[in-house]
Amino acid sequence: MLRDQDRIFTNLYGLGDWRLAGARARGDWDGTKEILGKGRDWIIDQMKESGLRGRGGAGFPTGVKWSFMPKEQGARPHYLVINADEGEPGTCKDREVMRFDPHKLVEGALIASFAIGAHASYIYIRGEFVREAQNLQAAIDEAREAGLIGPNACGSGWDFELYVHRGAGAYVCGEETALIESLEGKKGQPRLKPPFPAGMGLYGCPTTVNNVESIAVAPTILRRGAAWFAGLGRPRNVGTKIFCISGHVNKPCNVEEEMGIPLKELIEKHAGGVRGGWNNLLGVIPGGASVPILPREICDTVLMDFDSLRDVRSGLGTAGVMVMDKSTDVVRAITRLARFYKHESCGQCTPCREGTGWMWRIMERITVGNATVEEIDMLEDVSKQIEGHTICALGDAAAWPIQGLIRHFRPEMERRIEEYRSARGRAA
Repeated sequence: MLRDQDRIFTNLYGLGDWRLAGARARGDWDGTKEILGKGRDWIIDQMKESGLRGRGGAGFPTGVKWSFMPKEQGARPHYLVINADEGEPGTCKDREVMRFDPHKLVEGALIASFAIGAHASYIYIRGEFVREAQNLQAAIDEAREAGLIGPNACGSGWDFELYVHRGAGAYVCGEETALIESLEGKKGQPRLKPPFPAGMGLYGCPTTVNNVESIAVAPTILRRGAAWFAGLGRPRNVGTKIFCISGHVNKPCNVEEEMGIPLKELIEKHAGGVRGGWNNLLGVIPGGASVPILPREICDTVLMDFDSLRDVRSGLGTAGVMVMDKSTDVVRAITRLARFYKHESCGQCTPCREGTGWMWRIMERITVGNATVEEIDMLEDVSKQIEGHTICALGDAAAWPIQGLIRHFRPEMERRIEEYRSARGRAA
């Protein structure tokens, strides 16, 4: 269990002052000029040594991503884009950071931008996050007035501007290239890669796109040292992570914990346990709506990190832990997610545009039992034709919950089909 002195987000619940004075009292903006003074290479090396993996879902090493940016700045400026779209159902961590600890993000944006050679950064925030955007803008204004950002930021000689850009609430804009398209004023549709954003991103310039949590933890890592962060968690899955626990628990909450904490311990210590006791657990979606559900027998022992969840054919994703007890209609729940992905598909790729609708319509019929057992196999086949065959990962996100349902709850799907058939037979 994470010790209080190792917590990075010390105002996660909004109990303290989120403005500049409160942030400074909690240690933010402490020695920022000295961090910048150590140079770009030192910052990137420290981020690599810390082992921080991106907190937006993919888990790519943050320091390595920063190192992809060109070393020298030519005619094209460099940009940092911070992904604050957070459209993943079941996930609400970045929202709380921006609402209650915005200066961590502002300071992180300055340090990250300096490391990649960017004089400007854009925070692309979900349009529905009204209060969060207001707090973020207030924090930026405070930082600029105090000389922490703007010309000669923190007295370092580095000029830096930070802008808040509100999106229109499209889930697909959580994908980095769709986000860039939207930021440029175009329809939010993913780009083909390569070229990758580090070569050609925002306005055709070298760009790094990072999640809010990934950027917000950077100043604390650099202050306390890469070895401190790397000493938390498990090998290749280090540091702390904000987990969003929702659903059938006694105390739904956001909590910062050590990577690799057992799922059962996470739920019982921080969320008050499953409603009706652990034996009443049906299953858990461990990483936001786009990862496969896990049944109780796996939840008993699985650890909450990238590699452990991959080994049980699920994923950490955004760490949105969605708990379902035995009162849940699990087929209906996954059908609801199928409808969401159908609605949010940008329509650019045929497998996703057509396949998400196919999957949702079959799921609607299976929910009431108006299908055949063979159609379960066909549904799985359709999901495999979508998975890995689209420009972005929305197709995968639509396929995985259904694959997880079939893998672990196929008997329940077959039971509905058999009951429906029996009822029709009796009526006839």
